[in-house]
Amino acid sequence: MSTVSLSLQEIFDLAKKTLLANGCDEETVNILSDLIMKAERDGSLSHGLFRLPAYVTGLKSGKINGKGRPEVKKISPSVIKVSGNNCLAPVVLNKSIPELIKAAKENGVAVLAINNSHHMAAMWHETEMIAEQGLVAFACTSYKPAVAPAGAIKPLFGTNPISFAWPRPGQTPVVFDMATASMAMGEVQVAKREGHKVPIGTGLNKQGKETTDPGEIADGGVLLPFGGYKGSGIAMMVELLAGALVGDNFSYETAAKDNNDGGPPSGGEFILAISPDKLSGDDWNKHSDKFFDKMKSMDGVRLPGERRHKNRLDKGPRNINEELVNKIKSLS
Repeated sequence: MSTVSLSLQEIFDLAKKTLLANGCDEETVNILSDLIMKAERDGSLSHGLFRLPAYVTGLKSGKINGKGRPEVKKISPSVIKVSGNNCLAPVVLNKSIPELIKAAKENGVAVLAINNSHHMAAMWHETEMIAEQGLVAFACTSYKPAVAPAGAIKPLFGTNPISFAWPRPGQTPVVFDMATASMAMGEVQVAKREGHKVPIGTGLNKQGKETTDPGEIADGGVLLPFGGYKGSGIAMMVELLAGALVGDNFSYETAAKDNNDGGPPSGGEFILAISPDKLSGDDWNKHSDKFFDKMKSMDGVRLPGERRHKNRLDKGPRNINEELVNKIKSLS
């Protein structure tokens, strides 16, 4: 695989130039380019520049509103509802997360229900943002069907990622962000592009047989949930939280309404923020740090998010797939 070396600023500039050329306004461009750069910086390759061609596809088809603004409404002191107006999720989150943080600090707990937004970015971004303000955070969103429920060979669930973040004042939060599928579809697509095999149990081919070929999974096959019936249950939970509970679509309904242009579909997101200061009192941080110290004292254990945060310390250039860079340059 041929790569080119790009500085973090060059990554930001490449994303910005591409998005400006495809109908986004300056505010949208800066928010999304910053997130793409941060994904590459942190090593989240399946959610960085790799996503840019799909964003452009959705912008060109008119499905995504590159100049829109979300509408944020406070339903009650601890319930915030947002209409995304077909904006990309990072734009919606940029406007609504501060309101969620304020409500959670005032009331102890607050929820954010997002509708009509296009989410294709990493979810650690929103939960980490909340945890950096001293709050516990949970978020989830659904997608178009790509995952078979346990026992089935046809897709019903989206990859349905969940993210959880625990605040650590004075330190980086503990954050995990994971698909409820055995592997995120973006990671399967990256493996296909780079010619890698995927582990057995990742997914099935068109004939419903297990395969290690990511191309057979991505092109007409189906992903499996992680952990069999356990992961299937969690994927179902995400469908309900990010669909019915927030007043948006289930994954199969999203698929029926999508124009299938390859860009991210419209959907919902559920985000919960909790104040440990109000629920636990003054000692929650010391108490949880003892737990984390106990975990890290065990051989081979690292805290979720540590790899990303270590990558973040490296301010040097990143090696980016040359074919991807050339494809992105052709879009502007």
